[in-house]
Amino acid sequence: MEPGSRDPFGGEVVVIERRWNFYVRDVARVVARTLRAAGCEADVVLTDDRTVRRLNCRDRGKNKPTNVLTYEQPPEILLALGVVRREAVREGKAVRAHLVHLLVHGALHLQGYDHHHAGEAREMESEETKILARLKVANPWRNR
Repeated sequence: MEPGSRDPFGGEVVVIERRWNFYVRDVARVVARTLRAAGCEADVVLTDDRTVRRLNCRDRGKNKPTNVLTYEQPPEILLALGVVRREAVREGKAVRAHLVHLLVHGALHLQGYDHHHAGEAREMESEETKILARLKVANPWRNR
């Protein structure tokens, strides 16, 4: 699947920050496969920290970049390369694995999951772990 093309599952992958292609081979295909496994129809924008910081400030009142932002209407998931890459390095995992985890996380938010309370967080983490296992990505919660 080419970046900027629409996946048969229903989402478009837009690679704004081209360095995503350096850190994740076949990034658009990875995104499409992940969304299918998560049962999610959403557009995905792979962008930079500055763009995500601006949107996070405008929409959430937090003047800093975050790893992933989700929007319900239209369903959209945005990821900031710098934050994702720094977190992956800090956690000792590949950028690809962290991207997949964050895509699943965003997809679950779009499906109504949340993590503001302990019970909700456990339920969401459990679902993330199941989906990630199907994608052959290690459980990100195992070493907490």
